Amino acid sequence: MNQEPVSGGQLVYHRIGGLIRKYRKEKGLKLLDLSGVTGIKSALLSKIENGRMLPTIPTLFTIIQKLGITPEIFFSELSAESDFPGYLYLPKDGFSSYEKEEGAIGFQYQSVLESTFEGGAFQISLLTLSPGSQRGQVTTAAYEFVYVLNGPLQYQLEDKMFDLSEGDALFFDGSIAHVPINQQNITCRLLVMYFFGELRK
Repeated sequence: MNQEPVSGGQLVYHRIGGLIRKYRKEKGLKLLDLSGVTGIKSALLSKIENGRMLPTIPTLFTIIQKLGITPEIFFSELSAESDFPGYLYLPKDGFSSYEKEEGAIGFQYQSVLESTFEGGAFQISLLTLSPGSQRGQVTTAAYEFVYVLNGPLQYQLEDKMFDLSEGDALFFDGSIAHVPINQQNITCRLLVMYFFGELRK
């Protein structure tokens, strides 16, 4: 998730997990190693790195301190660009690949666009599911909108199963455990939008 977002000089908080993972790997540490030096459970660290939840401020400062990164350097990498010309051209060559869950099989993510707005942030990604892809259900600290570019596939929300075909969409609270399932012998592609922040009711 190295693509620069476009915004008005804000911090792009949902990039925190990716940065932590980058620095951890640069230090040659496994999740269990980082857990040992921080006292934070590896399951929680995994959720933070995968962008499934945001850490509290004390937790974040503990992590970056133990990684040997100064807050100034860390937060400078979360800074968004300040100017938006009124349009964006996003060639596919500029989409950046990133890892969402370590250990997931056949899940390929590409970040198309990340941006902040007053009160929150969003990320648009392409998700490619290979035949036989595998991953357990996860939760995300965001609302999610899924649009099927080509299918068919199934989408599981806890104990509910949705059969989705090309052109179908699904919107849900990411705190509901979920997983897309590709049981076909073809590759499926999804457009996934993550909305970080509170929705008005």
